[in-house]
Amino acid sequence: MAIQGALAVEFGTVFPHGAFALGVEAITDFETKRPQLDKDTGLPLWAVDVIDADPEARGKAKSVKVKIAAEHCPILPDEVPGLPFRPVEFEHMAVMPYVDDNGRRPRVAYSLRARGVKAPGTAAGARRAPAKDAA
Repeated sequence: MAIQGALAVEFGTVFPHGAFALGVEAITDFETKRPQLDKDTGLPLWAVDVIDADPEARGKAKSVKVKIAAEHCPILPDEVPGLPFRPVEFEHMAVMPYVDDNGRRPRVAYSLRARGVKAPGTAAGARRAPAKDAA
């Protein structure tokens, strides 16, 4: 079969109404209690908790996690005054379908990946530098 692994997808296809980040946390391997590593890059995996801005999204579809493989914890964009959450865009997104058989009956579910996170409308590859300690 020609398709192997995750499928590349544009941010706007996954989140046509935008997305808001709640926070970022390291993903820990359940058995070893160590950071979970990305199988392709060997880098630690981080999970960004995301709220889909689609007003029609309900239930499990309203809140998702987007995984990012990175050496260090991804830095979320600055807060926007007047908004309860941080608006974000994900760079180089990919979706991996899988069968979720944890419920009453199996269903197709999707794991979301990205290579980076940025503020909406900023240039691709733009990153905020981590804050430096003042001397």
